[in-house]
Amino acid sequence: MKKYTIKDIAKLAGVSKGTVDRVIHKRGKVSQAALEKVTKLLEEIDYQPNLIARSLKNTKNYHICVIQPNPEIDPYWQPCIDGVNDAINEYKSFGITIDSYFFNHADTDSFFKVNEEVLKQLPDAVLITPVFHKESIEVIKKYNANNVIVSTINDPLELNGITNYVGQDLIQSGRIAARLMEMIVPRNRDILIVHLDEVFNNSIHMQLKEKGFKNYLKHISNSNYKLKTYSLQQADLDEKLHDLLNKPNAISGIFVTTSKVYSVAKIVENFPDLNIKIIGYDLLDENIKYLKKGAIDFLINQNPKHQAYLCITQLAEYFLFDKKIPKQKLLPIDIVNSENFDGYTNN
Repeated sequence: MKKYTIKDIAKLAGVSKGTVDRVIHKRGKVSQAALEKVTKLLEEIDYQPNLIARSLKNTKNYHICVIQPNPEIDPYWQPCIDGVNDAINEYKSFGITIDSYFFNHADTDSFFKVNEEVLKQLPDAVLITPVFHKESIEVIKKYNANNVIVSTINDPLELNGITNYVGQDLIQSGRIAARLMEMIVPRNRDILIVHLDEVFNNSIHMQLKEKGFKNYLKHISNSNYKLKTYSLQQADLDEKLHDLLNKPNAISGIFVTTSKVYSVAKIVENFPDLNIKIIGYDLLDENIKYLKKGAIDFLINQNPKHQAYLCITQLAEYFLFDKKIPKQKLLPIDIVNSENFDGYTNN
């Protein structure tokens, strides 16, 4: 890719080098015609100022707060910390401070408390994991009122006050899980949809995955799958699932909408004669263990590390370069099985 200098840009736009410099660094007066010419050209060539040169001219420090569930309670969130740490190392020399705050993903009071602490600091931007739908909307409105940029990962929220979302298309994710299930489960059988450890009515990611899963199977002609949904807490899972599997049934597939699919696989292992196929999410060590044993058939990798890293990168480039933040960035939906998991876990 060609590296354009200010001189190159001035020549192409038919303006002076001083005009280009004023447009790029947003200082001094520029005519509307010259502004439009230079801006259009910068977009066409995807111009980015040199990071080091730009940071030396920039005297403002920026503060980003990352608010996410505590990985000591749920290990799914550890890769997010790894992604945040990568971003910290990349941008700490350029006047961007990134701080992490953790809440209990099963406790709304914990979520409110952490956000109150962050709001008092009035950071330039926050990255929120909105696991609580209603409560997230409430705190996001407070950030909006204080001119704090709000970015989200993992769960998309339809709210004007959110600058951007980084994550997967969760309806499509559910549809892919259903397509995989169709490939491995005979028709006219029962399939369970299991939501674990979160309140379904207040959890957007569960709702969207279930919606996509059901929509796909609904439009398959003559499939006759019988879908049953259960929203359970970990403490109730063992008794409820044992009860379901001990009864005469036609259960042949289980779709778990969270990263705790290993909890289901552990129980189903005790019923080998039923030959139940299991699909779930994420590359936790426990999930990989059951994937290798064949107790889990497919995992969908949501790549939380890249979600966090990419979201912070977009914010940093906005602060450093005035680069536009995309409204959403949808990540690929990776299908992982016992044959290809090494390629993901070693990265």
